[in-house]
Amino acid sequence: MRIKWLSHAGFAIEFQEKKILIDPWLTGNPLAKDKPEDFKEIDLILVTHDHGDHLGDSIRIAKESGATFISIYELSEYASSQGVKNIIGMNIGGTVEVNGIYITMVPAIHSASRGSPVGYVIRGENEKSIYHAGDTALFSDMQIIGEIYSPKIALLPIGGYYTMGPMEAAKAVELIKPEVVIPMHYNTFPVIQQDPNEFARLVKDKMPEVKVMILEVGEWITIN
Repeated sequence: MRIKWLSHAGFAIEFQEKKILIDPWLTGNPLAKDKPEDFKEIDLILVTHDHGDHLGDSIRIAKESGATFISIYELSEYASSQGVKNIIGMNIGGTVEVNGIYITMVPAIHSASRGSPVGYVIRGENEKSIYHAGDTALFSDMQIIGEIYSPKIALLPIGGYYTMGPMEAAKAVELIKPEVVIPMHYNTFPVIQQDPNEFARLVKDKMPEVKVMILEVGEWITIN
C-alpha cells in the first residue's frame, strides 16, 4: 500500500492495484503541490462532504479520468447534475464493493450543505485497512469503528477550530487503536495552525505502541 498526502485532508492511495483519491482539493490550496491534471488515471474518488476544501477538484477529476465518484447520496446527486457519469451514492453504515475493495461509510460530526459529513473505512482482501475520519469532532463511536473494522491506518484531523485538535485526536487514537496514525487537516490556514509533533507526543503518552507518521506534502510512503 502506498499513500501520498496531497495536503489538508487530501490523499492519493494505491491500494490493491487501484488508485484512489480522497478529498482532492488542489486548485486554490496554498499548500498543494499537485494539479488536477496530474490525476488522469484514477479508479475511485471518495468525498467526505461538500465543503469547498474537500469537494475541491473531485468533480473535475472524475469527469476527466472516468473515475467512480463515491459520496453520500445527496452529494452524489449534485455530482451527477454536474456531469459526472460513474457515481455511487451511499449512506452512513453502508458498504459497497468495487473490484475487490470494500468501502464503508461511517459517521463524522461536522456540517455539510448536501447530505451529512462522513468518514470512510477502506478495506481490501489482503491489504491493511484505512480509516479516513473526514472533518470531525471526537466522538465515542470511534471506539466501535475500531472494534468492528480494525483499521490499521487512521488519517485524523488535528487542526482544531473546524475539527478536533491534537488533544482530542490523540484520544481518538486511543479509541480506534490503529497501528499507524497520520495527522491531516492542519496548517493550511492560520486558524488551523498546529504542531504535528505535539500530536505525536500526546499519542506517545497515551498509546506508545502506535506509530505516528508525519508526512510532507507530496510525499509517497509505503506501508507493508
